[in-house]
Amino acid sequence: MVTMATRREQSSRAENVLASKQVPKIQTGSTSTRAKKSPCSPNYLERLPREVWMKILSYLDAGALLSISYCSKFFYQLANDKTLWHKLYIESAKTRRTVEHVTMMKNEDESLGSWKRMYFSQKLSLDMKRWRSFLKPYSTHTDVTGQSADVLRRLGVVWDLTVTDKSGHDCTLEMSWSKFFETSIAVCWFGRDSLPNYEQITTIQLHAIRRIDFSLPGVKTPGWRSLVAKLDVQLLNAKVIGEDQLVQLKLVQPGVLIGVWKDQSSIAFIMFTLHVHNLANRIVNPSSYRLLAKQIIKPGYDDIDPEYGLHGYVLHIGLHDTRNMLLSQRYLALFCRRENICDGRIRLTAVSRENLSHHQKLPGIIALPWRSEAIQGTVENCCIMSLTLTHMPTKLVVCVCTPVSMEQENPTVSYDYDGDAFLIQHQDSNVQVKMQLVRTREEREFFLVGLNVYLSVDFVNKLFERNY
Repeated sequence: MVTMATRREQSSRAENVLASKQVPKIQTGSTSTRAKKSPCSPNYLERLPREVWMKILSYLDAGALLSISYCSKFFYQLANDKTLWHKLYIESAKTRRTVEHVTMMKNEDESLGSWKRMYFSQKLSLDMKRWRSFLKPYSTHTDVTGQSADVLRRLGVVWDLTVTDKSGHDCTLEMSWSKFFETSIAVCWFGRDSLPNYEQITTIQLHAIRRIDFSLPGVKTPGWRSLVAKLDVQLLNAKVIGEDQLVQLKLVQPGVLIGVWKDQSSIAFIMFTLHVHNLANRIVNPSSYRLLAKQIIKPGYDDIDPEYGLHGYVLHIGLHDTRNMLLSQRYLALFCRRENICDGRIRLTAVSRENLSHHQKLPGIIALPWRSEAIQGTVENCCIMSLTLTHMPTKLVVCVCTPVSMEQENPTVSYDYDGDAFLIQHQDSNVQVKMQLVRTREEREFFLVGLNVYLSVDFVNKLFERNY
């Protein structure tokens, strides 16, 4: 028995050794065989005549053609054939033009260029006309922002940011997150390794991209790219409005906030806060918006009212962070008498410190949450202010949307509140905003006790053709 077991073990070992010696030869031979046969393997798709493929692809719509063009180089060439897009363009033109005009276009097809480009241009033009009908004129009787916020949501606009450094290198970032509020939108981009340090940045450009509405999940369809803002960082004096243990918030200009890592001077995030007024018009029809912005709209001179332009103001003001609203209030019938004009400014009082009925409690604390790719935090005593000032019935005077900081004021004698006094303010060449708040010592709650808006007299004179 021992002898038979020993022989079996020896024979199994010999078979294993023989197999181990033969396996590499078999694997090498099979691999070389595949390598020789793979270049000569027939491609049955490419063997079909091009006319057959054109007939098959002619049944697809524009979205399907765009999807199939991403499959391979072969399908990219087929799906971009000018005859297919010529057919789609003519069929689309028939729905809104006469047959004679379409026939004329067929005869001039060679001079019109790429039919694919023309098809998407036509698609964008029709889409702009459709959305432009939703952008109703502003009215203080209906809505602070008209239909701009609703249209922006429906458009599905995405935002990208182009950052240029001193060496001329451009870095384009896709939007990390965005959030709509009542009269504003906040858009944020996280810092990337490809971004330069804050000191190396020269220019920042903000673009809004409106994609064509196709059912193409995961595919970037053609769209309209509009320049919304461009700023030269080197020429601007950034202001530090707050910081925590990790980041320092630099307000480059009103509405543009950059979070810088304190220990590295690299960028943690870049955030734009935009007022929604006319923002949809700037995206849907930027050329018309530029023409409108250059026009000087002169109101009719009212020689009956000696204080025309000093009354009839409506103020809507909101405070929010990156998540929630802290304050949203509308104030009607604001005015300033001629004798109260002081230091070249017209004061409009929305909340008087002496009138307790106007005081309002703010929910929660005033702070600005932030986040990067992996870390998040909160900077205290910072928030975002959105202000819209109009003159009855439809004239927009000024709109502001920018991050602001809250600074502690000198203690004042108050018999109504026992707490610390704070001030939130914003100022530019035309308008100055001052908000006075009190935080009670026991409940640690904030109350808005004063709100004044100051307009430049020169700005009011130019707007209403007066001579105050």
